Amino acid sequence: MTDFLVSKFVKNSEDTGKTEVRRAYSTLSSVTGLICNIILFLLKYSMGLLSGSISIISDAFNNLSDCGGCIVSFLGCKMASRPADKDHPFGHGRVEHLTSLILSVIILVVGFELFKGSVEKIANPQPVEFSIIVLVSLILSIGVKLWLSVFNMKLGKSINSKVLIAVSNDSRNDVIATSATIIALISSIFTDFPVDGIMGLIVSAFIIRTGIEIIRDTIDELIGKPVSSEISNNIRQTILSGEDVIDVHDLVIHNYGITKMIGSCHIELRSDKSFKEVHEIADRLERDIQNKFNIILTLHTDPVDIDDNQTREYRGIVSSLVSLMNESFSIHDFRISGCGENRTIIFDMIIPFRCSLTHDEIKSRIDAGLKEKGCTYDTVITFDYE
Repeated sequence: MTDFLVSKFVKNSEDTGKTEVRRAYSTLSSVTGLICNIILFLLKYSMGLLSGSISIISDAFNNLSDCGGCIVSFLGCKMASRPADKDHPFGHGRVEHLTSLILSVIILVVGFELFKGSVEKIANPQPVEFSIIVLVSLILSIGVKLWLSVFNMKLGKSINSKVLIAVSNDSRNDVIATSATIIALISSIFTDFPVDGIMGLIVSAFIIRTGIEIIRDTIDELIGKPVSSEISNNIRQTILSGEDVIDVHDLVIHNYGITKMIGSCHIELRSDKSFKEVHEIADRLERDIQNKFNIILTLHTDPVDIDDNQTREYRGIVSSLVSLMNESFSIHDFRISGCGENRTIIFDMIIPFRCSLTHDEIKSRIDAGLKEKGCTYDTVITFDYE
């Protein structure tokens, strides 16, 4: 069904890197969700009044809030698809994250309201009238919401949209909430115990937890977290496949939305290459990255003297010393500057963010190891983290 709707309402659905395609996906999600949730609200609210169940009525208003969520996601995705302008040169892609944040707040509000209503129901229990019609309507609701959850998750993964994935999670919460309501409704046949209110508490706790998780993930995106390892590895492999590239490091990608990513990277090339050759290599790789991944990448080139015997010898010594300290440590941009006894070993070193050793301790160990090998050169180390 999902594939059928996508084929009917999304042109060029495979080209998910284009803004207009992403907007079409979000529009399809919003309109479909709006229609389904309005129908479910009317159905559940009438059934809740008929049975006198706070769980059913709360569930109905949860569907009504989902209508607002559909509108918010539609407007958010539409704003995110706006092109770059003078005030926003990197586009409006991060509006998607703000939209996800708003949706998570809506989820939290629903969860807290259900929690409050459930506590009141436990404190002042009222009889729940069992009805086959109500039961059938709730089962139908579960079917619709389960389909919506799968539908939005598939759309969200197709365009890598956290907004649509958040909408999918909200629909999943509705499935759990309605399932709990059915349990409470059936239990009313056998006991006067306030199962209705207790199930409401359990469901509200689950909804609140989901809202908090979405907020946490969205805040991580807004603060700035690295791109997926899959993307970074693919970029590295593409660069290393380039002619004459010795190594690649210091890859940084800034995410301004799925369709707008900008970054920088260092590549090592032979030091005997001309300035023109180096420029052509970097320029060609930048074009390849943009065409392949739709990422604007600026390459910085580092000259490496791979023919100098002393440079190779000391690089091997330093690499061994670094590995002995921690296997996750690595070095790059290794070179020897100066002449005679006034030479300096210069290199960059990558260490984990949570490293127990200080920079001074690491440098002291490397200097001591070099001294044991008979090398009295000074060392200049630039520390990077990953």
